[in-house]
This record gives sequence, structure tokens and C-alpha cells, in this order.
Amino acid sequence: MASFSSSNDQEDQVLVEEKSFARTLIMNRPKQLNAATDYMISRFWELFLLYEKNSNVKLVIIKGKGRAFCAGGDVAAVVRDINNGKWESAAIFFRREYTLNYLMATYSKPQVSILNGIVMGGGAGCSIHGSFRVATENSVFAMPETALGLFPDVGASYFLSRLPGHFGEYLGLTGARLDGAEMLACGLATHFVPSVKLPSLEAALHTVDSSDQAVISAIIGEYSELPMLKEQSAYHRLDVINRCFSRRTVEDILSALEREATNKVDGWILASIQSLKKASPTSLKISLRSIREGRLQGVGQCLVREYRMVCHVIRGEVSKDFVEGCRAILVDKDRNPKWEPPRLELLSDKMVDKYFSKVDDEDWEDLKLPPRSNLPASAMAKL
Repeated sequence: MASFSSSNDQEDQVLVEEKSFARTLIMNRPKQLNAATDYMISRFWELFLLYEKNSNVKLVIIKGKGRAFCAGGDVAAVVRDINNGKWESAAIFFRREYTLNYLMATYSKPQVSILNGIVMGGGAGCSIHGSFRVATENSVFAMPETALGLFPDVGASYFLSRLPGHFGEYLGLTGARLDGAEMLACGLATHFVPSVKLPSLEAALHTVDSSDQAVISAIIGEYSELPMLKEQSAYHRLDVINRCFSRRTVEDILSALEREATNKVDGWILASIQSLKKASPTSLKISLRSIREGRLQGVGQCLVREYRMVCHVIRGEVSKDFVEGCRAILVDKDRNPKWEPPRLELLSDKMVDKYFSKVDDEDWEDLKLPPRSNLPASAMAKL
């Protein structure tokens, strides 16, 4: 029999199932699509460290309750802090989140994330860095930050930059959604298991007295299938994506896409152009540079850089697009953000450079990641 335990406060946001050699952490905010709160992040950190030291725990399983794995971080709470003049509180949230991402990326035991639903933003951060990511027919992946005035963070500049060709730039800039088959094809998922088989898969994982990655992979493989990509999948257009999203600047990428659109009628190209034109110009420029720098950096370096970037975003020195994007998309829901600056050509290199510099505040310091011996555990490193 499995035993369940949970936190005594915070409305049971994290449920824990203890069974044999496995520990299953269940994100339990279904009405909020399991958006990760500061408490949830702290609880995950506490439990992951506890299980790493416990020789009786061989693997950790993460899943979400309801129709989402995790739709991202609880940015509404972050924006409240910013609007109340408490940017430091918002920075603490991101510092804890990125440190958890690093722990997962360097974890010494297998982490199996069951992505049976929506996995976006912060949800990608607490799954893609782990050993195994199991997609299903219900999976919906996206990094939609540029539409919110943010940028793909939680180590996304590391894992997006390691996708085939320039598929990562495409996902990071447009916020395009992928289904489970596409996640498997590009490497964001390690396996595809039909949702009807998940109970059997989890039961099999519970009984494994081993932390050997090959053993865990073989067990998941017994329940896995190779799904067909839909005909309209963006992954079939990797040649066009590479041609356009390999360009040096966002302006060049847009121009390349518009040239493609004149040569061929393709709804996918038009949708990509529309997504870029709707997104925050500031977000697009810093996101492209971030992903490009990520190609040459380790996961820890990416997270340290992203922390600098996010602190500049929440301070709003160059642009207040994050607050405006959250207002337009999440609060008022008019979906009509007023970006400032409003156009790509109004953003100078100096303005973009600012996001990659240290924050000019005597109380601020760079993200300090804990020393880890397992570098890296992530299967993404093999891409």
C-alpha cells in the first residue's frame, strides 16, 4: 500500500506518495494549472535533498494533478511584488526556482517527470533538466515568455539551444506549442507513453530497486510507443526553421520568414510571423541573445546569466514589458499589451547589453549555485 503525506500548510500544494523505492511528488494546484508557488519550489528543494541522501530512495517521480503538469511559475504573485515596490521579493522567487532547476540538472538519482498535460515555462524548468521526461497524447509544451514580456528562463537557454538545428530559437521566440509526439521528436521528451498505460508504468517504477539510468530507461521503454508526427507539425519544417531562425538578429529572422511567405503559402509561416510581431520587442532581442549564448555555456552558467537578466526585467530599468504583458494576458486579459519600446528598431545594442550585466544595487549579488558533484545528470546533455 502506498502511503500519502503532505504539508501541513499552504493547502497541500505538494502531495508526496511513498511506495517501495520510489517517491512521487504531485503538484496539487489543479485550478491554477499547478502554477509553481514559492512554497512549492521550497518544498521540492527540501524533498529532493532529503531523497538524495536516503539510500532507500532509488528514484523520484514528478507529476501534476488535473490537466496540467505545471503551466509555469506563479507570475501573478511576482508581479504583485513588483507593483508593490518589492522587486527584491520577486528576485528571491526566481533565485529559489533557478537553484532548484540546478539541483535537478545535477541530481544523482533518476528523476522521471510524467508530462501528461500542460508543461510550460517553470513547468519545463522542473522537468526538462531531469533524467527522463515522459510525454503522452495529452502533453502540451511551450515557452510563451516573449508574449508576457519575459524571456525563456529556468535554464531554457541551455536546453533550447541544444535542440536540433535552430528549433530552440523558433520555440523560444514564437512561444509555439508542441504536442507529445513533437516533444519526443526534438528531444524534449525521452519517451512517449499513452496515458492509459501510465498507472502500469508507475507501478513498475515503484518496484525498481535501482538508480541505474539504463534500468529505468528500459522499464519506461516497455510501455513506450513511437507516435506519428502530424502532417502540419513544425518539426517537418526544420529546414525552413534552420534557414530563418539561424539569422543573426530578430529583424533578420522576421525578414527571412516574410520572404518565405512570399514564395509559399503556408499557414505555419504566417503564424510564426504573427507571433513575433505580437511579442515584446525587448523580450525577443534578449531571448535570442540568451539562447545563442546558451549554446556555449553549461547549465549552471546559463542559470547565473538568466538570473541577472530576470533581475533587470523585474526592476524595469530598460523596459516594464513584463508587468504590462502580465496585465494584458493574465489580469485584464485584453491581449493588447502596449510594449515600450514598441518596435525592434528602437532597441539599441546598449539597451540589450544592460540585461546581461550585473545589477547596479549594493544589496544585489549574482546567483550563487551550491557545489554539486554530478555534472550534468541531464539527458539533455546528450543532444
